[in-house]
Amino acid sequence: MVARVTLEIALGKSLDYNVPHELADQVRVGTRVQVPLGRRKVFGVVTELADRSEYPNLKPVLRVVSTPSLLTVGLLRLARWMSEYYCCPIEVCLRTVLPVAVRREQPGWRQQLFVRAVPVAGELPRLSKRQLEILHIVEERRELPLTELLKLAGTTTATVRRLEDKGLVVVTPQVTERDPYAHELILPTHPLELNPAQARALEAIKAALHGTSAAPGTSGGSGPNALLTSSRQDAGSTLKSPVFLLHGVTGSGKTEVYLQAIAHALELGKGAIVLVPEISLTPQTVERFKARFCHGPNRTLVAVLHSHLSAGERHDEWHKIRQGRARIVIGARSAIFAPVHPLGLIIVDEEHEQTYKQEEAPRYHARDVAIVRGQLEGAVVVLGSATPSLESYYNARRGKYTLLELPERVDGRKMPFVRVIDMREAARKAKGVPIFSGQLREAITRRLERGEQVILFLNRRGYSTALECPLCGYVAKCVNCSIALTYHRREQILLCHICGHTGPVPLVCPNEKCRSPRIRYAGLGTERVEETLAKMFPFARIGRMDSDVMKRKEDYRRLLADFRAGKLDVLVGTQMIAKGLHFPNVTLVGIIYADLALHQPDFRAAERTFQLLTQVAGRAGRGDVEGEVLVQAFTPYHPAIQYARRHDFNGFYEQEIEFRRQLRYPPFTRVALLTLKGRNSDKVKLTADYLKRALEKMRDTGAQDAVGANTNSTQPLVKVEEDAQTAPAETPAEAQDSTQRDLSDLIIAGPAPAPVLRAKTYYRYQIVLRTRRMTELSRRLAKLTETFQLPEDVTLTIDIDPVDLL
Repeated sequence: MVARVTLEIALGKSLDYNVPHELADQVRVGTRVQVPLGRRKVFGVVTELADRSEYPNLKPVLRVVSTPSLLTVGLLRLARWMSEYYCCPIEVCLRTVLPVAVRREQPGWRQQLFVRAVPVAGELPRLSKRQLEILHIVEERRELPLTELLKLAGTTTATVRRLEDKGLVVVTPQVTERDPYAHELILPTHPLELNPAQARALEAIKAALHGTSAAPGTSGGSGPNALLTSSRQDAGSTLKSPVFLLHGVTGSGKTEVYLQAIAHALELGKGAIVLVPEISLTPQTVERFKARFCHGPNRTLVAVLHSHLSAGERHDEWHKIRQGRARIVIGARSAIFAPVHPLGLIIVDEEHEQTYKQEEAPRYHARDVAIVRGQLEGAVVVLGSATPSLESYYNARRGKYTLLELPERVDGRKMPFVRVIDMREAARKAKGVPIFSGQLREAITRRLERGEQVILFLNRRGYSTALECPLCGYVAKCVNCSIALTYHRREQILLCHICGHTGPVPLVCPNEKCRSPRIRYAGLGTERVEETLAKMFPFARIGRMDSDVMKRKEDYRRLLADFRAGKLDVLVGTQMIAKGLHFPNVTLVGIIYADLALHQPDFRAAERTFQLLTQVAGRAGRGDVEGEVLVQAFTPYHPAIQYARRHDFNGFYEQEIEFRRQLRYPPFTRVALLTLKGRNSDKVKLTADYLKRALEKMRDTGAQDAVGANTNSTQPLVKVEEDAQTAPAETPAEAQDSTQRDLSDLIIAGPAPAPVLRAKTYYRYQIVLRTRRMTELSRRLAKLTETFQLPEDVTLTIDIDPVDLL
């Protein structure tokens, strides 16, 4: 037997090895093995088994590192797809699918000493009073950890060992799991009664879990949008397994639909994966799922995977899933690779969030990977959001996904009343730009007097965004990046939010020709909002939630628990507090500057602003008291802000999708971002110019090949501009089976300096590619990178379907 092994080092190809007879029963597809490579011994994963090889004199597999196989066949196929679609070596994808804690050569299990009582025939030997007390504790508990016994009895290990010498107890090492939620007291909950819209959505998902394509007759809405729900066969969808888009307003009970759908999947003997976009959401989500599923004999039914777990906790949680003891997995984007088998349901909560996109290779999008995994393993996929991405909603409108709508909040609660405050007028009245308008200040006062809670949102951390001199115009900038340094008052440092460079805070202008003491801080961040709020309301209990203060994994849980328990009156934060959190006593949400990201050079800027405002506004009025939202903005009449004020997603969608259609942006094309980086700006720019010529040649050659291949075909190429504008781009899931070779519609923009030209000492130039056929473009880019000669100190990164063009 021959094993085709993908090594964990950067080799770019698989190698054939002979499987010794004594290892034949242990080697399977997905098995991790150690093999020789030259004089070294390296690790790899068996990706294929064969009877023979075209190469003679194969070296043998040295040993099997893991049994059973760590990788399921489905996950191996998923890694191969990621490698092809995201232009990334297969070994990098395999390292992503298998966490570091699992790939360690030595088993990562933790062993702990346990003390167990031994039945004694006849009379006890003579014991001291202390020894007798210890023995009684052990007999009462039957078995307990040695550390716990020492604490309970107030004794020493030597005393326990003397009992062992007398044959009364046995001290043995045992494997113990590290449970990140072991000390949490979670009360069990039961399924809630669903409203009609929730019930229809649940029935559609349950029908799909049974292997049918039944869809509900109505979507729970009214008007033309109520008729959008359709089965996945409509509009020529090529998806093999159903994908649902659960579009429900904030507070509409999407999570309860998830919980009951997962319960049904478990009844069918299938597992589920639930993705959440922010680690800050994980504690509250885990609590709700454990309360529903983890009681009695099912204590280990829910596993958690995210980056704030220790290596040991991640190791134990992963193996709990692989062994089938955990059937529900909750986590951030990497949880999509959890080895759940058989997998029945994948839920992507807040599917529009850009945090689902991985910034390092492989630059995958967890939502798209979830859909592809669902197709590969026959699992139902549910995408949930109050503000779906335009791409997902467009696919639902065209019938590629099934649209399920929850148009109202549960229990008849009203959507919060939203007021937009023109900060230009507030600045004129205050003779300067205030942090809090008069209306917001009065609204906070009323809430605090009534004992209600307030959330204040500003998507910018730090104290001030820049340090500048009003006399000479000096601005403190990062030495490594082309941005200003942010002032952090608590640490008394100037910090770069891109590279992490820090500098001292000057007392006078650093400009040698100026040296003015009138240097001042411009702009604001959450730290300054918190300080100003404490001065305005000295008796208010204020908490702040941003990455500056959320350092440890317990910080999220502690702060959210304090806010839920009413120990805090006001919560100030960045996007961590913008979505998914449920606090019934929050009746006011204040958005400090709503248009911070509105004017960025990115075609998704308006969409992101609308989503963020709608999500933050949704934190208000989730209890018995109607909520209110005050939005402070300098461009108050921008459509994104006005549609968010009216909670009008469909209105925003119709306007924004028309802009995308005219300019041929997603979903009418897919985007690839090519970034060249180097420390010499001229060399990077020159290389980018050469790369553009190579891309133009690649496009023209591809168009000629496609014409030749389609000479006898009845399917015309997309040549007419009107057709190209209205035809949708293929989705990543459809890309699996794509045979299209045409790239005549490829649009090449650039090269141009990146919006942040210099980052982490590297100058950056970008080329943006747009096409309807991303699969073919990925293939061509992979071939191009093999032949295109880069200067020694210039690197190229390829980002397929980027969510950020900055």
